[in-house]
Amino acid sequence: MRIERIIRYIPLILFFITIVVLGLLNPILLRPQNIINVLLRSAPLGLMAIGITAVLIGGGIDLSIPPIMALGGILGAIFMRAGGNPIIGGIIMIAVCTFGGVINGYAVAYLRMIPFVVTLSMMYIAMGASIWLTREVSIADLPPSFVNAITGSIWIIPVPVLFLFIMTAIVTFLMRKSMYGRWLYAVGSNREIARSLGIPLYRVIFGTYVFAGFFAGLAAIITTGVLLSASSRMGAEGVVLNVIASAVVGGVSIYGGMGSPFGAVMGAILISYISNIMNIMGVTYFMTLIIKGCTIVGVIYLYSLYKRTER
Repeated sequence: MRIERIIRYIPLILFFITIVVLGLLNPILLRPQNIINVLLRSAPLGLMAIGITAVLIGGGIDLSIPPIMALGGILGAIFMRAGGNPIIGGIIMIAVCTFGGVINGYAVAYLRMIPFVVTLSMMYIAMGASIWLTREVSIADLPPSFVNAITGSIWIIPVPVLFLFIMTAIVTFLMRKSMYGRWLYAVGSNREIARSLGIPLYRVIFGTYVFAGFFAGLAAIITTGVLLSASSRMGAEGVVLNVIASAVVGGVSIYGGMGSPFGAVMGAILISYISNIMNIMGVTYFMTLIIKGCTIVGVIYLYSLYKRTER
C-alpha cells in the first residue's frame, strides 16, 4: 500500500484503535452519552478544521481562525445582550469572522505577504480586541431563543452535530466536484503549473482565507450557544493547536494539494476524543498538549516520507 493511501486513512485507523483499546480499558468512554458529548464538543472544532483545510490544501496557513471566532462571537453576543435580534446577532458573528478572512486573504494573495506572519499578526489583533472588549469577563445573558436553537436535539443527536455532518458532506462534495475545488488542489500541488493552465491563482488563494473566516463565524455561533456566553478564552492558544492538529491528523498535508474536509472533521473528533480520554484519566492539560504536539510531529513525519518518495 502506498504511503499516500496510508496517510489518507490515518484518522480512521487512529480513531478505531483509540476507541477499541481505551474503551476496553475504561467502558465509560464507550457509553452513548459520552460519545454524544464528544461529538458535541467537536462540532465547532470540526467547522474550524473545515475552514483551515481549504487554506492548507492551497499551500497556506492560518493561525488566526480561533481568535477571529472568539471576536466574532463576542461582538454578536454583545449585540444580542443589548436586545438585538438573535438572527442578526448570528449574521454579525459570520460577518466579523469573514471580514477577518478577507483581510488575511488580501494580504497573502494580493500583497504577497507571508501567510504565517499575516495570520499570526491577525491572531494577536483579534485576541487583543477580544480581551479589550470583554475585560476578560464573559458576555452572558443571551436570548433564550438563540440558546435553545443551538442546544436543541433531533432525537438524541444535538443540532450542532447534525449541522457539522451536513456541512462536511456539502463541502467535501464541492471540493471534489466543483471547478473551484479542482483549482484549489491544482494550486496547492504546483502553483507554477496551475498558473500556466490559466487558473486564477491569487483569486483561489484569497478565497481560501475568506472561506476559513466564514467557517470561523459558523463555529462562533455554535460555541457561543453551547457555552451560553462568549469570551476571549474561546480563542485561546490551545484551540489553535487543536484546529491545526485536527486537519493534519485528518490527512490534510501541510505541503498543500492533499486532504479533504471529511478527514479534517474525523481528525477533530479524534482530537476531541483524546481530550475526553485525558480528562477522564486525570491527565493534566499540559501533558495533553504534549501528546497532541507529538501526534502532529508524527503525522508530519509521514508526510515528509511521502514527499521523499515523490522525488
